[in-house]
Amino acid sequence: MSIEARLTEKGITLPDAPAPAANYVPYVQSGNLIYVSGQISSDENGLITGKLGDTLEVEAGAAAARRCGLALIAQLRAATGSLDKVKRVVKLTGFVNSTPDFTDQPKVINGCSDLMVEVFGEAGAHARAAVSAPSLPMGVAVEIEAIFEVE
Repeated sequence: MSIEARLTEKGITLPDAPAPAANYVPYVQSGNLIYVSGQISSDENGLITGKLGDTLEVEAGAAAARRCGLALIAQLRAATGSLDKVKRVVKLTGFVNSTPDFTDQPKVINGCSDLMVEVFGEAGAHARAAVSAPSLPMGVAVEIEAIFEVE
């Protein structure tokens, strides 16, 4: 089954690939790797803001991370023209806007990791880092960058 068909079957709708917010490009391809710039948590209502361990619970953070994942996949589609060219999700690096005593960053970033496996199957399993940040751009809850291997 194609990745596009899998998205349809699972009822997953990708947002438009977000435009960069500063002086950088949304993705860079080097050889067969595509590096996607950090995607911040947002949905159809705007930015998903807040601080884990204070104003947001883990479940809300994981939902915000899933939205970052949708934006990463949208950027990947823009870069490749077809998600069926994706061979593997190589690595995710997730940043969680959280209090100093918050330690569930991995549970938050699982929202994106789980999406990658849901969409790409075994090829969605990846290396990962999940780290805390005292603040993120525009107060967003989560930012995630990714590396993908393509044909």
